[in-house]
Amino acid sequence: MSSLSSLRLARERFLSGRPVPRDVPEEIVAAWRRARFFGVPHDLEGPAADPVPPRESALLAAARPVLDRIVPALDPGRSLLVLTDERLRVLWTAGSVPGLDECAVLSEREVGHNSAALALHTRRRGEVHGPEHFLDRWQDVSAVSVPLLAPEGARALGTLSVVTPLCPARGPHPQAALLEATAVAVETEARARAGRAERVLLEAYLRAGRERAVAALDGRNRLVSAAAQRLLTPEVLRVLERTAVAARSRAPGHPERPDEGAVSRRVALPEGAGCAARVTPVRLDGTVIGIVAVLEPLDEPASTPAPVPPAPPVALTGSSVPWRHAVGRAVELARSREPLLLTGERGTGKSALARQVLGQEALLVADAARDPGLEHVLPLRRDGRPLLLTHAERLAQPGVAALNSLLDDRPDTPLLVTYTPGAPVGPCLQRLLDKLSARSVTLPPLRERTEDIGELLPALAPRPAPGRPPLTWTLDALRALELYSWPGNVTELAHVVRALAEHRRLTGPVRRAELPDAVREGPAARPLSPMESAERATILEALRRHGGNKARAAAALGIGRATLYRKLRGYRGDRG
Repeated sequence: MSSLSSLRLARERFLSGRPVPRDVPEEIVAAWRRARFFGVPHDLEGPAADPVPPRESALLAAARPVLDRIVPALDPGRSLLVLTDERLRVLWTAGSVPGLDECAVLSEREVGHNSAALALHTRRRGEVHGPEHFLDRWQDVSAVSVPLLAPEGARALGTLSVVTPLCPARGPHPQAALLEATAVAVETEARARAGRAERVLLEAYLRAGRERAVAALDGRNRLVSAAAQRLLTPEVLRVLERTAVAARSRAPGHPERPDEGAVSRRVALPEGAGCAARVTPVRLDGTVIGIVAVLEPLDEPASTPAPVPPAPPVALTGSSVPWRHAVGRAVELARSREPLLLTGERGTGKSALARQVLGQEALLVADAARDPGLEHVLPLRRDGRPLLLTHAERLAQPGVAALNSLLDDRPDTPLLVTYTPGAPVGPCLQRLLDKLSARSVTLPPLRERTEDIGELLPALAPRPAPGRPPLTWTLDALRALELYSWPGNVTELAHVVRALAEHRRLTGPVRRAELPDAVREGPAARPLSPMESAERATILEALRRHGGNKARAAAALGIGRATLYRKLRGYRGDRG
């Protein structure tokens, strides 16, 4: 590790555009580069950004009693204690450090490299000393930060930091142990308050009357009466979820509109919902923690029921720009009687989209995975009958030759081909692909259109049994689904949704803990080699078999528990 004096010289060289010595740690140089990329001025003066009132107050409410007890243990004139939220906005400070101005936000995009941003990113303690900072005004301070994790441990609520004058030694910050103990106390308080909030929500639900159509929601939990289950639709549930989240995120003391006080109010539901909803905020210690919704069926003439538009097919579901562009292009090209090629990774929905754009009537389907020579299909083909060929990458030489001959003789053949790139193709198949390339559409993988996952989930879920509510998801579970890379794309997502719908025994929305191990654990902290990916999959499977018990999983794998912890930290960013 470079000394502080050599780091100071290296920083000066970096700022002047000269080469940085090779002994400077790469992670520090990378942090300086990010600050320059974000446009952070190294001579920044004053607050980094205008203070923005935080919308979430639960963390501050849980942390304040603990922090008030810790402040006397710090040197008030030489230490600064800082609490931020999950977006690194400063919620609370105590103490002072000479020459250190107050900041409203500690994001790298605003102030460059700092310990709070480091701790939030790595999910473990982070320290930044003197010239490791990018800003001039932080060259003579040392800071140590720790992340504050939610009760379920899957996401960060914010960070807690101690800033002091520059420490002479490069060992652990002298306040590191106190800070980590404080973080544990704050997390314990947050966990206790979460339990209180759930109890208060339950009491509000019971007071509203379980015999009525009542639902209580807080964005993570949901209580639904039997009468409400008969009225709720996925669209209504989404509106109520958004209403609950919006109510919880209102900052304390923020002026409420007249219709958003403690009294109940109506919320706008989608057209054709068949019911009206009146919601009442549920409060704990003056803070809104959720809502209670009372549903009432709308009186409509039985002879003229409002038509309910059918849900779009899964193959057409999604409103992201990449997906709508691909679908629109495929529909446009399929209007003419000329060949069309759909390409994309496995599971992106090529075959399903092909059936939608071609229609089901008089459609001849050939699957090259089952009939690579097309011996059973081509003899059945008649003029004018569209042909859908799936898995073209599995075609054998006779099948490729037959299709090439067909296109040579009849280039206007109504043909739609699906193809999954991967293994090298032979010259005959390449000739076929070249012919079709002028009229081809590439479907985006699911990881490039994660905003569509929320729309795909209800479309992929099987119809619930009578009297049971549709499958819904907590915000934390949705976040995990959006972060997962989905190598099997929509097909893999469909397997996850159907397995949960068929086999889960819990009630309420699906939680992150119910998701498959690979989805729940999230992406690896860094790109993994094929060997590391296989090793990570083996470890996650062992943890699943042993109920998450790391000691038993390590014993089953024949490795030490310390080795297992080390590998998990390396793969998952220290969330193990």
